[in-house]
Amino acid sequence: QVQLVESGGGLVQAGGSLRLSCAASGIIFRLSTMGWYRQAPGKERELVAAIRSGGRTNYADSVKGRFTISRDNAKNTMYLQMNSLQPEDTAVYYCNSNYEWGGNYWGQGTQVTVSS
Repeated sequence: QVQLVESGGGLVQAGGSLRLSCAASGIIFRLSTMGWYRQAPGKERELVAAIRSGGRTNYADSVKGRFTISRDNAKNTMYLQMNSLQPEDTAVYYCNSNYEWGGNYWGQGTQVTVSS
């Protein structure tokens, strides 16, 4: 029973900050690549940030310098610190987990809305 549960979304004014969390169970968290994706209305799903089991990170160009991805293997939890939020960041944010040899799991999503 794989579960990825996002939390921390909400409504924030432009320039504000939010911290998203993804609590994982039913996976080998320490061996998993974890990532945050987002999808805005009428847009394709896009990768926001990813963090590998060894700690290497990748970021979309649009969020570099503003967002920081991290993980706590002792808590089986991944985080996304989002600063300097802009209306263009408004989307449903999804937690993702996969192994390098296969497997692909998704959370239910959490809404982030940034007002101007």
